[in-house]
Amino acid sequence: MDDDDKGPLFDPLLLRTYLAVAQMRHFTEAGRRLGLTQSTVSQHVRRLEQQAGRRLLARDTHGVSLTHDGEAMVGFARSMLELQQRAKAHFSGSELRGSLRFGVGDDLVSSRLPDILREFARSHPRVDLELTVGLSAGLLDKLDAGDLDLVFAKRRRSIGRGQLIARRRLRWVAAPGFALEPGQAIPLIVYAPPSITRDLAVEALDKAGLAWRIVCTSGSFGGLMAATLAGLGVTAQNDTLVPPALRGGAEALRLPELGDVEFVVVERLSGSSPAARSLAALIQANGDRL
Repeated sequence: MDDDDKGPLFDPLLLRTYLAVAQMRHFTEAGRRLGLTQSTVSQHVRRLEQQAGRRLLARDTHGVSLTHDGEAMVGFARSMLELQQRAKAHFSGSELRGSLRFGVGDDLVSSRLPDILREFARSHPRVDLELTVGLSAGLLDKLDAGDLDLVFAKRRRSIGRGQLIARRRLRWVAAPGFALEPGQAIPLIVYAPPSITRDLAVEALDKAGLAWRIVCTSGSFGGLMAATLAGLGVTAQNDTLVPPALRGGAEALRLPELGDVEFVVVERLSGSSPAARSLAALIQANGDRL
């Protein structure tokens, strides 16, 4: 083989670390997820940049951003790691079988999670995936009761168990042109309890001394969005899931900040199955797509 045919061989360890940094946009947070020190994460990224011969990340005091080559590397890294995993399973004769009972938060179904589940099903065709959709608190109860093997849901920031996948800002959402009369109690559109998003919305209004009333309760993300589009009131939602038709509708209302929520994968306390660990790893590797 000529030297011209030899390209860089990317270390899978470095690729996994890089994907975590690309998703978290922070070296320390990526290290916390992977169980590595910040200096080790930095070293892994530098080594990968040396192997690629390109700068992948732009660093500043606030965190990191991806360069054009860094964006490309995310896709390549994900594909290379997935191919390596499939090859390893094939040649080791350890093809996953059985069933996997997976619970996912209702709002996350509206993300690109279906794409990830499709990849999982293609890689593990002998695993029967049983999907349960619901609110985070109820799913965790089912997990503890032994009715689920793995849950992908949200929690308050840094409170509760689970492997951190992403952190997202909550924002108020309202229909374009929606307005409040002076002194009017805030009309709330909320999930049925128990709900983390509902609790954070109510707590923020109470802390600001604002009166509120519940005008609509729904058990689904679609129900919340429909009521909001109808102009019945305001709701709170992860900022990346807000439909384009509702963006900007609540800005003029000047409601209090809601803070962040975190999305986590939680495995069964009594011991997870290989299928659960495989899907958890796939979600982790694709956190930026969610």
